[in-house]
Amino acid sequence: MGETQKRYAGGCLCGAVRYEAEGEPLYAGHCYCGDCRKASGSGFVPFMGFPSSAVRFSGQTRIFTSKSARGTDAVRNFCPACGSLVFGGEIGKVDEFTIYAGSLDDSSSFRPTVAIFIRNRPIWAVIPPNLKTFDALPS
Repeated sequence: MGETQKRYAGGCLCGAVRYEAEGEPLYAGHCYCGDCRKASGSGFVPFMGFPSSAVRFSGQTRIFTSKSARGTDAVRNFCPACGSLVFGGEIGKVDEFTIYAGSLDDSSSFRPTVAIFIRNRPIWAVIPPNLKTFDALPS
């Protein structure tokens, strides 16, 4: 990781799982799909995508795998101690990771630009203004 690029750091509630991502995210937004809502216990998951080469992890995670909207495996990583949902993707097997923005140390650094799967949004989950919206997963 270089010295001049932006850095994002975060981790789980108890601190056993940590990450650092370098550079600007490839994408950032809110996902309102049913799986993300169930996994988070909330109305949506705030997410940021980074190339795998830009992210470093420490600590052991447990994973949960389900089918994604594309029909591929969706791998969610959470802390086995505190249960916090931290990131998506399987270490050593993917080209990019999805960091769940609620796990950031500095939440003010999250700048969402899209809202996806809004067709699944609960009426009480408000979409922030100025986000580009998609009924499902954009192509």
